[in-house]
Amino acid sequence: MAKKTTTKTQPTYSFTAIIAGIVGALVSLSVGAGMANSILTLEPIIPAIITAVAGWIVIVGTILSIVMALFGK
Repeated sequence: MAKKTTTKTQPTYSFTAIIAGIVGALVSLSVGAGMANSILTLEPIIPAIITAVAGWIVIVGTILSIVMALFGK
């Protein structure tokens, strides 16, 4: 009987996908920082404290997703 060989294939990432991921992370971090520092607010509609907490959630979530992307799933 012939022996079956299996090869593991590594995912290939295109240059544009890598650039898009970096740009997305930078935009997320800058928007989150703006929300956390109360620079980006909708004061009459949403209280500043809710905007600041949401900003920190965005920052922490972005950093966690970067770490997970770098070190695997």
